Amino acid sequence: MIEPEYITIIEGPTPEFHQTADFSIHSILEGPSDAINTFTEMRTGNGEAIRERCLRAWKEGRPVRLDFPDEMRLRKEVDVVGLRLKEVDEGTVLQLWVRQEIEYDDPEDGEQDDDDFMIGMDDDDDGSLPF
Repeated sequence: MIEPEYITIIEGPTPEFHQTADFSIHSILEGPSDAINTFTEMRTGNGEAIRERCLRAWKEGRPVRLDFPDEMRLRKEVDVVGLRLKEVDEGTVLQLWVRQEIEYDDPEDGEQDDDDFMIGMDDDDDGSLPF
């Protein structure tokens, strides 16, 4: 089994994942399950070391995974498909694009409603994209 490279969030809040319109990464989403491309960012004290580890793993054909606590403080993992470092006044920000599998309301049903594709939208949302 191929050993993934991990980016682990040990302390701090659960990352906020936002849908993105960055179409350059969408081809990575192809696979056996439905997924969406989301974006998150967080401050880091060792951004360059993380970037080098991830680049090495991808060059070796290994996956990179983000390991983080969810709202209930349970550990979750998602595949990282891209990263970028950004310097700000407070330090380095790690920007991550991740692949998140779509979870449907009734996985045993096997059929999908049109509403299943409205990920993260409120009932009163008009369906337009935020960008």
